[in-house]
Amino acid sequence: MNNTHEYKPRQVVKNPADEFRIGEGKISGCISATLGLLSLLAVLAYLYPSYLTTTEMRKIYNAQDLQLVLKYGMYFSLFFGLLSFLLIKAKYKVLGLFGGGLTLCAFLLGGYQIPVAAVEPITLSLGVDWLILAFLASTFIFMTLEKCFPKYKNQLILRPEWGVDLFYFCFNHLAISAILIFANYHASHFDWALSESVQSFIQSLPVWLQVVMIILAADFVLYWEHRAYHEINWLWPIHAVHHSVENLDWLAGSRGHFVQVFSERAMVMIPLYLLGADQTALNIYVAFAALQAVIIHCNIGFTFGPLKYIFVTPQFHHWHHGSEKPALDTNYSAHTVIFDKLFGTYHLPQNHWPQYYGTTKPLPKTVIGQTLYPLKEWINRVKRF
Repeated sequence: MNNTHEYKPRQVVKNPADEFRIGEGKISGCISATLGLLSLLAVLAYLYPSYLTTTEMRKIYNAQDLQLVLKYGMYFSLFFGLLSFLLIKAKYKVLGLFGGGLTLCAFLLGGYQIPVAAVEPITLSLGVDWLILAFLASTFIFMTLEKCFPKYKNQLILRPEWGVDLFYFCFNHLAISAILIFANYHASHFDWALSESVQSFIQSLPVWLQVVMIILAADFVLYWEHRAYHEINWLWPIHAVHHSVENLDWLAGSRGHFVQVFSERAMVMIPLYLLGADQTALNIYVAFAALQAVIIHCNIGFTFGPLKYIFVTPQFHHWHHGSEKPALDTNYSAHTVIFDKLFGTYHLPQNHWPQYYGTTKPLPKTVIGQTLYPLKEWINRVKRF
């Protein structure tokens, strides 16, 4: 830790044009449009479950029970769409019209009364069900936390580049089948390292201890994979896409180059595959990892007390995204802070938080520009040789 650095508080300037204010119709219009789009996607998933739902997700929810959620979502979309028309701001009425139109299309296609039948699984499908459920849960849980316990009160929901990160969020969830196929294929190359005796021993342990072992094993792999992206010069342009976010919130963690998204899932699959832990332990780890991956990017000011000296928390990971010199190339861990402490990359300066986020060299602001950024960087480096 650099004890000579002068830590300064972050200043966030609120843009009134992007603010949600009661009575203007913007809130009701956005709710209507969002619920309308999700309702239409859900109806399409019920109509074409083999192509638009994932086998893994169907195991953990009841499709018939969720039709009740779909029913209320469709009617609330119409209600808020009508409400946006009754309120003052004319420019937001189009959102209500858009949401209502999508919901009516959903009703015409069968709505919440589509018969639920057996699903014939296919190898590659779009995770529309995963996208809908993850978006609803994330917005409800994490946006509530950010509004109730914000670190930066002036940071709005519609902060700069939120639309870019929403695209990454959708891509990562829709592509879940392809990601899992690639990760499992990658892990299968380590069959030579499988040990029945080791896996039998792991499975004989209490579930809670299996979860601890999975967390530590996965964290060790993710630490070095993450560190490689930072410290191997030719890999950094890929990971720089994730670090280009300049305003962290629950959605910011979704930003990442597709090469990193696929490689990260493939690398973490190796220890899970080799340990051979019980399915219950694996499910607990997956839920823990998914929750932590979002919350550590959130705009929340929790310190988490003494837990911050064990687990990766928002303050710890925010410093990883900081662009101030003492924080550069630190805090690589995904789950615990153990490996950063062991290998000298730990940075958590008391109660301070970063003043600036992002990369020291600005990246393009569009998805296409960020996707092509590594390729352009590599071409430029080759030219300089």
